[in-house]
Amino acid sequence: MMLEQMGKAAKAASYQLATLTTAEKNRVLMTIADQLEAQSATILAANEQDLADARHNGMSAALLDRLTLDATRLKGIADDVRQVCRLADPVGQLIDGGLLDSGLRIERRRVPLGVVGVIYEARPNVTVDVASLCLKTGNAVILRGGKETCRTNGATVRVIQSALQQHGLPAGAVQAIESPDRELVNQLLKLDRYVDMLIPRGGAGLHKLCREQSTIPVITGGIGVCHIYIDDSYDPDAALKVIVNAKKQRPSACNSVETLLVNQAIADDFLPALSQRMALEGIKLHADALSLSLLQQGPAEVEAVKAEEYNDEWLSLDLNVRIVSDMDEAIAHIREHGTQHSDAILTRDTRAADRFIRQVDSSAVYVNASTRFTDGGQFGLGAEVAVSTQKLHARGPMGLEALTTYKWVGYGDDTIRM
Repeated sequence: MMLEQMGKAAKAASYQLATLTTAEKNRVLMTIADQLEAQSATILAANEQDLADARHNGMSAALLDRLTLDATRLKGIADDVRQVCRLADPVGQLIDGGLLDSGLRIERRRVPLGVVGVIYEARPNVTVDVASLCLKTGNAVILRGGKETCRTNGATVRVIQSALQQHGLPAGAVQAIESPDRELVNQLLKLDRYVDMLIPRGGAGLHKLCREQSTIPVITGGIGVCHIYIDDSYDPDAALKVIVNAKKQRPSACNSVETLLVNQAIADDFLPALSQRMALEGIKLHADALSLSLLQQGPAEVEAVKAEEYNDEWLSLDLNVRIVSDMDEAIAHIREHGTQHSDAILTRDTRAADRFIRQVDSSAVYVNASTRFTDGGQFGLGAEVAVSTQKLHARGPMGLEALTTYKWVGYGDDTIRM
């Protein structure tokens, strides 16, 4: 019954949110940002309790990093909310339209989805990112964070609900399932009477569960087995700069590179330089048979890669290395092991770049750039609700527009169909 009541409250709130003007929504968001900073002590105290439990339970360093909040990160989250205020509101936007031969004037307008459900793991920033994007687009949201973030999420959502009520809006517009009971996830997947779209942000198991069990349309993504392919025309020093950024800038992120594919024509010269740089950066290498002997001559820590390691996210300072004969072999590897998240080519050959773009079917493809750019903020979307790796109804970083649908509106002058 708890989920049923939450669904009813969210649906009722969504009708009220859909009537708000852009200025009214922005005032609410500014209050939320201010209150997140004003109530930071409460939120950070809750987060420290979650962190203590997570350390006690042996959580990995990568997940601990995702879970951790501090004053700087919380201020950054609040600033992201303010950034959403500055973004154009897509709701009410006229997509297209015109006058038909029948005399009916037809328009297609952007409207809110209604109620969004989001299931995620050790990422407390997602709570605020998703809530702010949903509110900006007139959507209510039901959030279910992982059990490791229950105190942080609860404290954060209570701050958001207080801000909503200050503006005469229902707390049901943003709700969190705080119980760690996994049965509530199963119930949420069946709440299609109230929830219009479901977004899982977590591991492959969560995505599989949602795809197989949900009666609600599901947007999947966020699992990033990302690749960089270096062809035989690229400058080694420039390549190392990009690789280090893609791996080390934030290794626990889903857009960090996991596998490096090296054209065999440059392997003899490039791999020793790679070993030198990876040793300096503290990055461990997992090498295929062809590259292992070359890398073992250098100072970097290296071991033979296991076949299954090509299919998983490291989310740490580990990097797979494989020598490929040409771009065809690189693309074949990406197709077999990638997750259609973010993949890059490093090349000075424009024809090679164009071919890579056409043939690598990922939501974000880069030429001579780090995979770390796949992010709503970096793409100019503001905070993101997720990164979709599927093709319908959104792809790549999902910003405001991805949280809308459209309706047809027809204007007549006592017009009838003949």
